[in-house]
Amino acid sequence: MNVSARSKARIRDYIAGSVRLVRMTNLVIVALTQYLTRILLIGPKENWKQIITDYDMFFLSLSTVFIAAAGYIINDYFDIKIDIVNKPERVVVGRYLKRRWAMGAHQVFNVLGAALGMVVSPWIFLVNVFSITLLWFYSERFKRLPFIGNFIVSLLTGLSLLILTVHYPANRHLVLIYAIFSFFISLIREVVKDMEDIRGDAAHGCRTLPIIWGIRRTKTFLYIVVGFFVVVLFSMASALENRLLLILFFMLLLPLGWLTFRLTKADTKKDFRKISSISKIIMLLGLMTMLVA
Repeated sequence: MNVSARSKARIRDYIAGSVRLVRMTNLVIVALTQYLTRILLIGPKENWKQIITDYDMFFLSLSTVFIAAAGYIINDYFDIKIDIVNKPERVVVGRYLKRRWAMGAHQVFNVLGAALGMVVSPWIFLVNVFSITLLWFYSERFKRLPFIGNFIVSLLTGLSLLILTVHYPANRHLVLIYAIFSFFISLIREVVKDMEDIRGDAAHGCRTLPIIWGIRRTKTFLYIVVGFFVVVLFSMASALENRLLLILFFMLLLPLGWLTFRLTKADTKKDFRKISSISKIIMLLGLMTMLVA
């Protein structure tokens, strides 16, 4: 291989590694979800063209994307050794990108996220700074502790929707329901991922729920979470006297029941990976109900 070919290959690896590091697909989903929430839940829907071209909405969403990207980077930065065991094919930091470049990108993205939040409003800035701080402590410390790491990721997932109501207060109650939905599905998925990654986590001193409780007790905990999740969603939809929302949530019981059934049978890393994928599908289906909510 000549010098030119090696340079091109290095550039391709750098670009591919960067895209994988910041989870580009996830970032696009975050931005689309925020825009769908702004158009379909906050509204008014008929003003969708103005909403799409609204500078405040653009900067708010872009600030969220920058902070999420920074969060992914710092998470991978601290988890290199664990990921080599759990997901060796996905390791980017230290393979395609030097550690100091990753840390530099993390800091730049955080500064951009905070600055763009300030452009929108001081309140958005404060929420963004809170998210940045929480993501740092999650990656550096809390991820390795039982439940609190799962809770933080789930909280930030719901907050990515709730932050819209800070600047656009209309229909906050409806956005809150979807934020709670996102919180619970994310919590379920995060605990399932801990069961999937139990080998690498245990080898590096993590104290996640599956490690301190075992798989069986962690499953029992998830059954309780699923039950509480269903009760909360239906209670809120009933309180709003929104029949359509009740029907939509009732339809979601089918995939949620399938997830629970698969969880009862799950025993291997492959099984838990499939359940994690099912939770992603449920998240997508839940967000799609915005179209008719």
